[in-house]
Amino acid sequence: MGPPQSEGGGASILNRRMMARQGHTAAIRDRFLGPRHFRKVYMPAYAAKGLIGVLTPQANTTVEPEFAILAPPGVGLLTARLVSDKATMDDRLVDYLASLESTLTRFANAPLGAAAFACTGASYLIDPEEEAARLAALEEERGYPVITAADAIAEALRQLDADRVALLSPYGDALHGKALDYWRGRGLAPAQVERPSAAEGAFHPIYALGAEAAENRLRALPAEGLDAVVILGTGLPTLPTILQQGARPLPILSPNLCLMWRACLALAGEAPTPASLQPWLSGEAWGGRLEARLAR
Repeated sequence: MGPPQSEGGGASILNRRMMARQGHTAAIRDRFLGPRHFRKVYMPAYAAKGLIGVLTPQANTTVEPEFAILAPPGVGLLTARLVSDKATMDDRLVDYLASLESTLTRFANAPLGAAAFACTGASYLIDPEEEAARLAALEEERGYPVITAADAIAEALRQLDADRVALLSPYGDALHGKALDYWRGRGLAPAQVERPSAAEGAFHPIYALGAEAAENRLRALPAEGLDAVVILGTGLPTLPTILQQGARPLPILSPNLCLMWRACLALAGEAPTPASLQPWLSGEAWGGRLEARLAR
């Protein structure tokens, strides 16, 4: 995909932010985490390869089971809930980022190697420069990378050199519009947009959706002319759909898959590459665990 360009011809603000944070995160990793063999001495019994702190919205029913499936052997997970008592979804999303520092304190002195902010929608509602500054300050204070779902998706698209991308957006109209603005700000011009939606009266417009919601909308996409499909929303179950489509040449990305890929690379002290992403896209890295989880 190359560095996306803004209308003025320079790299977009959002992508300049991402590239700057990559350098900052690498410095944090080298300064605080040290070599892998040093970290292993202090790892808990069930986290020989490192420990990821997972931050998930309070009512999200998908992040934890999908992360448990995606996590490779030796990678441990600790979860903290992003909580808010605000009445509207947009206000809760803003709260999740505003209170991120206090949420991270719930991990106390657990030896985290990375924190995974599993809430894509929150990034759509904050000034990108402000978000970058907050995350950089938290990384400096905590001594480990804080990776957002949105940044992880953008990095995966960069590694795929994907220009023509279809979006599956489960959001309501207001957040959907902000999501489109956000991704356009990252230099992405969606070639097609599909919108799965929950039944009226469902307990939540996204979390109540089943895996078939994404699968059904994928059928509406053209067979050719796309470089990738991005399914938005960490609360939308996607792993069965991705595994089913894994043999196709068209990559299908989801926030949870991309976030786990990036967090595992951070634990290993490795930079993102196309080769590192492929086993995640094909399901080779996690498909067996999904099939075991779904076995009846």
